[in-house]
Amino acid sequence: MPRRGLATITLRMGFDNNGRDLPKTTTVAFGQTITNRSEVEVWLRRAQSAILNPNVPSSSFHTKTIEELRNTRNTLKFSRNVVCVSIEDPDATDLSFYDLPGEYTLIWIETIHLILAEHYTKKENTIILTYNPHECKLTRALLLDDMENQQSMSLARAADPDGKRTIGVLTKPDTLGSGAINQRRKWVEIIEGRSEDHKLRHGFYCVRLPDDAERTQRLSRAESQRRAAEYFDTTAPWNSVTDRRRFGIPGFVSDVSRLLIQLIEEALPRLREDIDKFLAQCNKDLDALPPPLANDPQIEVLGRVNAFCDVFKSFVNGSHEDKRLAQRNRALYAIFKRDIRGTAPDFRPFDKPEDYVPLDDTEGKMTLTERDPGVKMMGIYDISKVIHESIGWELPNNVPYQAKANLIAQFIKLWVAPSERCLTGINDVLDQVIDTLISNHFGRFKVLEGYVGDLIRIQVGVCKARAQVAVKTALALETTPHYTQNTHYLQTLREKWLAYYKAVRNQPREYKVHPEQPVAYECYESVGAYHRTQETPESKALRALAEAGYAGLSVPDLARLLPPDSCEKELIVMADVRAYYHVAYKRVIDHIPLTIEHALHHALAEQLSQSLLTSLLTDVASGPNFSERMNELVSEDASVAQKRASLSTRKQRLSDIRRRLVTFGNST
Repeated sequence: MPRRGLATITLRMGFDNNGRDLPKTTTVAFGQTITNRSEVEVWLRRAQSAILNPNVPSSSFHTKTIEELRNTRNTLKFSRNVVCVSIEDPDATDLSFYDLPGEYTLIWIETIHLILAEHYTKKENTIILTYNPHECKLTRALLLDDMENQQSMSLARAADPDGKRTIGVLTKPDTLGSGAINQRRKWVEIIEGRSEDHKLRHGFYCVRLPDDAERTQRLSRAESQRRAAEYFDTTAPWNSVTDRRRFGIPGFVSDVSRLLIQLIEEALPRLREDIDKFLAQCNKDLDALPPPLANDPQIEVLGRVNAFCDVFKSFVNGSHEDKRLAQRNRALYAIFKRDIRGTAPDFRPFDKPEDYVPLDDTEGKMTLTERDPGVKMMGIYDISKVIHESIGWELPNNVPYQAKANLIAQFIKLWVAPSERCLTGINDVLDQVIDTLISNHFGRFKVLEGYVGDLIRIQVGVCKARAQVAVKTALALETTPHYTQNTHYLQTLREKWLAYYKAVRNQPREYKVHPEQPVAYECYESVGAYHRTQETPESKALRALAEAGYAGLSVPDLARLLPPDSCEKELIVMADVRAYYHVAYKRVIDHIPLTIEHALHHALAEQLSQSLLTSLLTDVASGPNFSERMNELVSEDASVAQKRASLSTRKQRLSDIRRRLVTFGNST
């Protein structure tokens, strides 16, 4: 290297002491820029020792002499980390060389070969050099102790079976004495391509490097090459070889450069494709990260709080594209409706009600699939007992109102548990939605997420407590008085149920529970099917009445023609209570959900923005430094900032490489 040239050495650390990949590869500068050619060897040896002793600070090797380095006991015999030498010389050819530090003994030769094969020779843009003797070390090259050793050649053939990237190099021919006739003859055969054992597509080259004595003279590159050319031109058998480009560094470098350019041109399309793929992935990773903070911290905080409140309000109103809050709440309200339906009184107008099927609607076509366990099956005697226990100073033939009130209270008290279950489920859904929105709007800033999240959850807790009170108040409205203005519906239901109970008592066998047949919906289906396929007495009666001019009657109307029942007052109590249940049921299955929606969700959506901003500004303003507190709230997670910087650097590097590839491709 001329004195005007520059050389820098770096250590590329990508593996630990056991050869395993490190999480991140780092490149460490080693020593100063080398301007004196004579210092290159010692600095390379220092760098090699630094690699082989990773537990010792690399700077401690900067001043060691070659003798001290030779006497150093290395921690590692081999390392996958790399010594990189960058040489700037206007007269030099653009090639890259690396040294793999290690003591190349027979113990480690197989391991070294495997590592070289894996990390270097398999790369299609790598030129593989096979050469001798054992002292020369070049990057992206395979070492050969002597031409009889076939390990490096086997490795080269495995990595480059077509021989497109493999070149043979014979070094130090001057070490072959005049008596080594056979060895010289073999070398000539190899150089001329006549050796069957050592045949390469690009052939072999022979170079003579300065010996120890010449190196001490600090010869220039031109003088070294002149002496080498003189040696090959005047020394047998080298001077008899016709192809003179096979001798010396200039011819070798020229041909290697041409081959390297050819490989690069062939690899350019693939390289561009790979760079585009890496660049696209880098952009994708950058897009996945939150953008850098561009606003004033105060604007950022207030903007995120307002955005959170607006999105939550749209969730509550059902106008947001994400409908999970409304849909999951509707599902819970449907379950609440089913549970309230399961509290319907189980009246069976017989002396032994357990022997008869449930009567769950006036058509006899439906049986409740889920009945509240608190519902008590009641027959004629049970209702009579309730009436008797409620008698005060009523005149004869007057059923006490208290009897009906007591029966109504039995099913209304069962509404508390379903209402509480419904509210608990609604609260759970709200918590999940709130947590998701907090994470979406504030998750980028962990300090802000924790601080504002606590304020939001406090307000949610307040609204939950108020909603619980509101639900209790709504249920209390059903306890007393038992009132409705929907009297027409109540009267219609009363007449239907009374007629139904009378008809059932008049045909008890059709409603009897058969021992082999459980009480279920199918029981009613079979009865209905029987009536549909065969004309019933009721149908005949209705047809006869219609012919007599009494049209428009139905089966329940026929019950009015029955003689007075001995249990008439019990049947009336049953019908009144059952009719009022349906009126109250239809009222409460709407009232409780609406109460929850307004007392919980809508109340929270309306007051959340003002409450958050008031708490936020009051708390922050009370501190010693408003600006610092705002900056603290929107401080970015260190790992995110580090990842963004790393990806930005990688993107810039990939863009530069892509631009150079395009420029290189256009110039070739």
